[in-house]
Amino acid sequence: MTTNTESNHSHDARLPEHTSRLNMAELVPDAYKAMIRFATAAKKGVDPVIFELVQIRASQINHCAFCVDMHTKDALAAGESVERIVQLSAWEESKHFYTAKEIAAIELTEAVTVLTDGFVPDAVWERAAKEFDEKELAHLVAAITLINGWNRISVTTRMVPGHYTPGSTAHRPAN
Repeated sequence: MTTNTESNHSHDARLPEHTSRLNMAELVPDAYKAMIRFATAAKKGVDPVIFELVQIRASQINHCAFCVDMHTKDALAAGESVERIVQLSAWEESKHFYTAKEIAAIELTEAVTVLTDGFVPDAVWERAAKEFDEKELAHLVAAITLINGWNRISVTTRMVPGHYTPGSTAHRPAN
């Protein structure tokens, strides 16, 4: 059994943070602002719970620690349960934690994020189309596309996780 003392002691052994490679917000402010506008537009048409689940799941797949940190904190601050966030990486084995609509969104997120077969399978699209009307589905596709863009920016520039404050709109790397 781990005690608080052991847990606190292991905290001392953490490795140092890496350094961000560059700050996109400062170097290409117009592109960065366009991403923020895209985020605002995409988010408007997606249920806030589904939006965060999609953001977290795509970020897990893309190994984007900064975005996992950010969206997990935002989801928790918005009242999402730790249990549902933890189970998200294994959703296929724990579907009972989610609604059919949430599962359709998560499944579509995976299909859009991992395009190794070169397409989104018809069966995945059909399940999502059953749960979302066309406008909702369009916003969901935008939200999935958005997070995949942010993931690629964050992973490439090595944005540092751990410093994001829930609810903040700043996607800036800690330098």
